[in-house]
Amino acid sequence: MSDAEQPTDANDVREEETVADDEFEPVQVFPESEDMDLRPGSDDCYKCSTCDTNCPVAEVDDDFPGPKFQGPEQWRLKRKDDHDIDDSVMSCSNCMRCDSSCPSDVPLSQMHNTARGEYVEKQMDKLSREYVRNRILANYRTMAELGSKVPRLTNFVMGNSLVQAFNEKVLGITSEREFPEFAEQTFREWWDERGGPQVRSEEKRVAYFHGCYSNYNTPAVGKAMVRLFESFGYEVVVPKQRCSGTPMFANGMLDDAKRAAGINVENFSGLIEEGYDVIASCTSCSMSLRQEYPELFSYDGTASVAAHTYEALEYLRLHEDLEAELEDAEVDAGEFAYHAPCHARNQGLAGQAVEVLDGLSGANAEDVGDSCSGISGTYGWKEEKYDTSMKIGAEMFDHMEETEAETGMTECPTCAMQMEHGTGYEIRHPLEVLEEALVDEGSH
Repeated sequence: MSDAEQPTDANDVREEETVADDEFEPVQVFPESEDMDLRPGSDDCYKCSTCDTNCPVAEVDDDFPGPKFQGPEQWRLKRKDDHDIDDSVMSCSNCMRCDSSCPSDVPLSQMHNTARGEYVEKQMDKLSREYVRNRILANYRTMAELGSKVPRLTNFVMGNSLVQAFNEKVLGITSEREFPEFAEQTFREWWDERGGPQVRSEEKRVAYFHGCYSNYNTPAVGKAMVRLFESFGYEVVVPKQRCSGTPMFANGMLDDAKRAAGINVENFSGLIEEGYDVIASCTSCSMSLRQEYPELFSYDGTASVAAHTYEALEYLRLHEDLEAELEDAEVDAGEFAYHAPCHARNQGLAGQAVEVLDGLSGANAEDVGDSCSGISGTYGWKEEKYDTSMKIGAEMFDHMEETEAETGMTECPTCAMQMEHGTGYEIRHPLEVLEEALVDEGSH
């Protein structure tokens, strides 16, 4: 044993330890750490980069750092007041593919939504063109409510090339896309005109969350949903509602989303207590109520609404013998090129329409692959994001054109816009085909 290792007197050791204890002062590695906004789950990320390799934006945009940076990295590194949210968070399309791809269940999209909200609230110039444009796009329902009062005039004005050029130059809304036409009669106007529910039931009850697009632009989808469910003996009610909040989350307008969510939760949670389940015909709407509401808000009834929300076709497959019903049915629908929306995939619903139509004579749907459509709600409507949107959608366009179909199919209204824009195909919703197969024409 060397001299350095020789034991000293025990009393001397105790005396030295006492002095050392008295002089020790702990060092705070992260001062004021109790104020850090570190999202739960950020430390579960072990940097495998699976989310980055599944991100459609990162695949085509080399300047986008990817969901790993936008989520856990930002929150892990955030400290005190000297760390701003990186402005690249506004380039996230909110497709939410990162959520389903993460092997550690890191709440990536929740982090992205929170980061966007903080960026918009604290860092974005409220007089900037970007903020004004994003606020308009996020609150599409407000514009649609006004436009649908005079649909023919609105359609004429919004389809004018001078107006489109103005929108691009002044607001940053791309002129490359044709503005979706407003229906001459909204779904809710049709609903009121028909006198509400045509079936009453104590056992089979659903409350329809139609969303903005089915109400103002494609009421045929909402009508198909109502007639189809009534043909199975369901009592369908349509409570007052606001936007699901999806475009608001994507644009960082969390205060707007919170107000809309509060109204929706209040109106639908009361119906759940009366035995109703919530049905949505848009997969982004069902995704919002199921996942984003409980992640971001704490209203009474939020958890109940999330637990009782279903996509319409999913609900029928769970509660009815849809396969048996379709055995004797027949339609003259032909071939469809089917695209599963990202928000359908995140709910485990990818390809369900293909499986259902396999059992229907006269209709066939071919899945065109797992690529993102690229439009991601309002993302593809932004002038600076249009090219990125089309690059993302290129694979889907190619696959659609390789099929024998000349008609597209999807559950998402904005995916339908992108599919039509990229291929020129007519796009239908699976509910419309099922209504044609299973509902008597006399009930239309």
